[in-house]
Amino acid sequence: MSKHFELPRLNRRRFVQGLAAGGILAGMPSLGRAASAGHTQHGTAPVLSGKTIDLVIDETLVNFTGNIRRATSINGSIPAPTLRLREGDTVTIRVTNRMSVPTSIHWHGIILPHDMDGVPGLSYRGIAPGETFVYRFPLQQTGTYWYHSHTGFQEMTGMYGALIVEPRDGANTEADRAHIIQLSDWTDDDPMAVFARLKTQADVYNYNQPTMAGFFDDISALGFTSALQKRRMWNHMRMNPTDLADVSGSVLTYLMNGTTPAGNWTGLFKRGESVRLHFINAASNSFYDVRIPGLKMTVVEADGQAVEPVSVDEFRFGPGETYDVIVKPSDDAHTIFAQSMDRSGYARGTLAVQQGLSAPVPDTDPVDWLGMQDMMGNMQHGAHGGMHDMPGMDHSQMDASHMDHAQMNHTEPMNGMPVNPLARPSQTVRHASTETGGKVDMLVDTPRTNLDDPGVGLRALSQKGRRPAGHKVLTHSDLRSRQGVLDDKRVPGREMELHLTGNMERYSWSFDGVEFGDSTPVAMKRGERVRIILQNDTMMTHPMHLHGMWSDLETSTGELLARRHTIQVQPAQRISFLTTPEEVGRWAWHCHLAFHMDAGMFREVAVV
Repeated sequence: MSKHFELPRLNRRRFVQGLAAGGILAGMPSLGRAASAGHTQHGTAPVLSGKTIDLVIDETLVNFTGNIRRATSINGSIPAPTLRLREGDTVTIRVTNRMSVPTSIHWHGIILPHDMDGVPGLSYRGIAPGETFVYRFPLQQTGTYWYHSHTGFQEMTGMYGALIVEPRDGANTEADRAHIIQLSDWTDDDPMAVFARLKTQADVYNYNQPTMAGFFDDISALGFTSALQKRRMWNHMRMNPTDLADVSGSVLTYLMNGTTPAGNWTGLFKRGESVRLHFINAASNSFYDVRIPGLKMTVVEADGQAVEPVSVDEFRFGPGETYDVIVKPSDDAHTIFAQSMDRSGYARGTLAVQQGLSAPVPDTDPVDWLGMQDMMGNMQHGAHGGMHDMPGMDHSQMDASHMDHAQMNHTEPMNGMPVNPLARPSQTVRHASTETGGKVDMLVDTPRTNLDDPGVGLRALSQKGRRPAGHKVLTHSDLRSRQGVLDDKRVPGREMELHLTGNMERYSWSFDGVEFGDSTPVAMKRGERVRIILQNDTMMTHPMHLHGMWSDLETSTGELLARRHTIQVQPAQRISFLTTPEEVGRWAWHCHLAFHMDAGMFREVAVV
C-alpha cells in the first residue's frame, strides 16, 4: 500500500466525495503508466453463476479521490463479482492468489463445513501466494449474503462482493426487477497506518468534538446551569459524547457499488415497476443510516432470512448486515441516501428511469450526543443503577463467559405449574473478574433490554424537525422471521453471558476484558440449544458476527423474533439470542468493525 499518510484537514461538514469517474484504472502494470490511463467501467460488478466458479485475487490500481493507490480486487473488479448461486447445489469455487502475500475468502452468513469457512488460523492456513484453494460446499439456504477477505485489512482495500442464493424453485418474484446496493468505505491511507494512529490517539479522526459554539447552543436550549452540568458530567467521566465512529469522512470515502458520491451510481427501472434492493453493508468500519426520501421501503429479508414485511422510512445497519427491501418509485428519479452514523459523510446513488437523472441529495443530519441511556442503560433504576465505578470493583472471581446460569434464573411458577428457569434470559448482570484492569474503562450495572430503540442520531427525528411526521425507523423489535425459519423451538439447555468491553483511550477491544490473544475458546456441543447473552459495556455500537451458525434473536421475555447472522448491540444494551451449532470445528466470533476485531474483540468458538 502507499505510504502517503498526511491527514487531511477538513471542516466537519465536509468530506471526500471523490471523483465522478473514480474507481479501478484500466489494466496498467505500474503507477507511472496508470497516471495517464483511462478508467474501466465503474459501479457495476460482473455476475458469475453455475456450480463451478473461478476467482483470481490480485493487486489493482484505483483512483477514487485524485490519488492513485493500490487496492485488492477479485477478477479485476471492485466490488468483486456478484455470485448468483442456487439453493441445493454443491458449488466448487477455485480461488487463485496472484498477490505476494497470503489471502483468504470468508462466505459471510453461509452455513457450511468449518474447513470451508475461510478464516486463517481457525478454518485453514489461508491461501499462499501463487496457490489455488478449492472451496466446495452445499447451499442449504437462500437469500442475500456476501463474501470478503478475512486476512489483515484486505477487505478494507476492496476485497468484497455480493452473494445471492436463489430459491431452488426459481428467483424471488416479489418485485419486477432488482438491484444490489453494496455500501463500503475506502481510504487512500494504508489501513495499518490508520490503525496505528487510533492506537496512539483514539479520537484522531473525530471532527465532531464538543465546541464552544455547541455550548452556546446548549445554553439556548437548556439554560446555562443545565448546559454547564452537561459539559461537567462528560469531562468528569473523561468520555467523549460524540464517540460514534472510530474512522470518519476525514479519511474515508463512502462508496455505493464502488462508486463515489460524486459518481452517483444509478440503478434503472421502468415507470410503474416495483424494485427489490439487496442492501449489503460491506464497509470495514462504518454504520450507515439508509433512506430514500419520499419513498417507503418494505423490508422483506434480514441477513438473508425472510421476515414478515414491515414498512419503514429508514434503517441503520452495520458492517456485515444485509437487508432486502422493496420500493415502488413514484418519480423519474429518487436518491438512495446512506449517511454515516457519525454524520461525517455519505454514500449516495439514484434510482432512475434513465441514465443522467438525479434527485435532490439531503444534507447530513446534525450530530447528536450520546444520551444517558447509552452510558447508564436502564434509567428506571435511578441513582442506584447505571455505570459501574471502576476503582475497587469486586467481581468475586466469577467468570461470566463460562458460567452455567441454569440454576440462577428463578422464574416464578405460572398457574401452579413450574416454569423452566431457562425459558427466558437472565436479567442478573454478572461481570467477569477479567473485566477489571486497564483494558476496560466502563462497566454497565443496569443495562437496557429494550429492542425498540433506533439508536443515537435516529431518535425522535420528527419531533426534532429532521423528518416528516410519522417517519418510521426500523428497529430489532420490528423484525419477525417468516413461518418455518425459526424451526428449533427447544428451551435452551444452558446460558452463557459475555460482555463487550473496551478502553477507548488505549484503543483496546475485547470480550470480558480479554483480548483474543489471551482468550480461551468458547465451547459448544453439536446440536445443543444454547442461549448467549451479550452485554455491551462500551459506548459504541458493535455489529457482532458469529460464524457457522444462526443467531436467533429473542426478547427479554424469551420471545423469538428473527434469525440473524450479525446482530448490532447498542451501548449499555443487553441482548440475547439462541443458537444451535450444527457443524463441528473451530469458528470465529467477532465484532465486524475491522479495527475492533483486530484490536481484540474476537473469540474462537469450538464446537465438538
